Amino acid sequence: MIVPIKQIITKAKAGKYAVGAFNTSNLEITMAIVRAAVQEKSPVIIQTSESAIKYSNLKTIFGVITNLANTVGKSVPIAIHLDHGKNWPIVKDCINVGYNSVHMDASEKDYATNVRMSKQAAVAAHKKGIWCQAELGSILGKEGMVKLETGEINMKDLMTDPQQAIDFVAKTKVDTLAISVGTIHGHFKGIEKVDQRRLKKIVASVKVPLVLHGGSGLQTKVFKQAIKNGVSVINIDTNLRLAFKKALIKHVDTNRDTSMVDPRKILAPSTEAMQAEVVKTIRIFGSKNKA
Repeated sequence: MIVPIKQIITKAKAGKYAVGAFNTSNLEITMAIVRAAVQEKSPVIIQTSESAIKYSNLKTIFGVITNLANTVGKSVPIAIHLDHGKNWPIVKDCINVGYNSVHMDASEKDYATNVRMSKQAAVAAHKKGIWCQAELGSILGKEGMVKLETGEINMKDLMTDPQQAIDFVAKTKVDTLAISVGTIHGHFKGIEKVDQRRLKKIVASVKVPLVLHGGSGLQTKVFKQAIKNGVSVINIDTNLRLAFKKALIKHVDTNRDTSMVDPRKILAPSTEAMQAEVVKTIRIFGSKNKA
């Protein structure tokens, strides 16, 4: 059932485990996440990106998540979060429609602008009794990877500065902080890393729960060490997409010459594959039986 995100994250921080924040954009992905949470008796955060909102419509996808969480998922704590809200109007709309938390991502702006926009979002969120996440440092995606490989940018220059984090949290009053410690958006297995020393310094510098983005390509042992060192929330998106695609291709190829045309039957194996991926992730993060 839908609960305040504070309830979920505060318990995770105190219990030294991490909660998975899984991205969705439609019914099948949301069902996979909720069913996995129920199966594992785990709290989860279900989040949407700006592109998912554009694809599904804000009220529609909010309704899908809310209805599934309060019916199929009524036995476990679930929160709804906006992931990487870069545009203030969308952040404001998510606050007003009833999200439990919003991410104001102004990390690509200069520091003063990031502080100003994050504080603005935090004030608006707190008026509605919900949490606000902000981001300090820069987490690369595919475009950034090209620049990294060509030497145009240096990963260390993009990482969160522990001392700056103190000033940032104090000025913005955000509730959670998304940090850059070496992870990359997407799936770059073998390239993504976590600077555990830097992570521990950030944990020692600020008291708010920390969020790790871009971790789909990390090894299990790296996840576990990051959680041990203080990460409370970990965002996962690409791994679910890969599971969906692999299962869909296999199922369609296997049934290409059959009379199967029911979209529900076509998509069922993909939903099951995503559910299995969420279950695996929940067990790695340590949130199993923490509902």
